Amino acid sequence: MVSIAHAMATGSAAAPSGAGPYGTLIPLIIMFVIFYFLLIRPQQKKTKEHREMVQNLKKGDRIITSGGIHGRITGMDEATVTVEIADRVRIKVTRGNVSVKVSQEEAA
Repeated sequence: MVSIAHAMATGSAAAPSGAGPYGTLIPLIIMFVIFYFLLIRPQQKKTKEHREMVQNLKKGDRIITSGGIHGRITGMDEATVTVEIADRVRIKVTRGNVSVKVSQEEAA
């Protein structure tokens, strides 16, 4: 009885799976393509849009920082932006921390 079970196990292990050498590689490629279109590409697009928005800032624009501070740009430097958050109250913020440029309709 043991010899029959042993023979059955050996026969099934020796049978070819039919997948071939590329059978395990194809699912990995498909998973990478799905991750690229669902995760990587949208994040790259969002980063590019943010970079362009930060480069196009100018004096007088109303912004919201990543910390949630609302204000109006009064001065600009290569690395920082001076934001007026109240009358005669100004703070310097790194350009990368500017989260959103508020349009004139939303500000009113």
